[in-house]
Amino acid sequence: MAHVKRFDHIGITVADLDAATAFFVGLGLEVEGTGSVEGEFVETVCGIPGARCEIAMLRPPGGGARLELATFVTPDHVPGSPTAMANELGLRNVSFEVGDLQAAIDAVAADGYGLVGGIGEYENSVRMAYVRGPEGIIVSLFEQIG
Repeated sequence: MAHVKRFDHIGITVADLDAATAFFVGLGLEVEGTGSVEGEFVETVCGIPGARCEIAMLRPPGGGARLELATFVTPDHVPGSPTAMANELGLRNVSFEVGDLQAAIDAVAADGYGLVGGIGEYENSVRMAYVRGPEGIIVSLFEQIG
């Protein structure tokens, strides 16, 4: 029996919610909503007594799975590994198809975000690059070419 009905969202905890939101909006995601969560629900789900979070929910322009960005107001967030590479255990990357890979890379570079490695091409069908986004988040950008 299949338990999953659909893929809803991926959540990323960040220290600077405004900067992370601006980065993903710059790539073309839209803010679906913002708010704060506190009380018994979030304490139970997260297993963190006294938890209070600020959240921004983002969606791609065509619909589909969403990206939840959250920052903890209480307790303080715990630093992750901002220089994590693709082989580090945990969340590997968040990936988006773009219309023009080079234009997307140039846009994030203008805001100070660079490539993790280089631009790769796979079997004349896709070009892809990893960008190191805010707080070390690896963002995979890819363009269909064939």
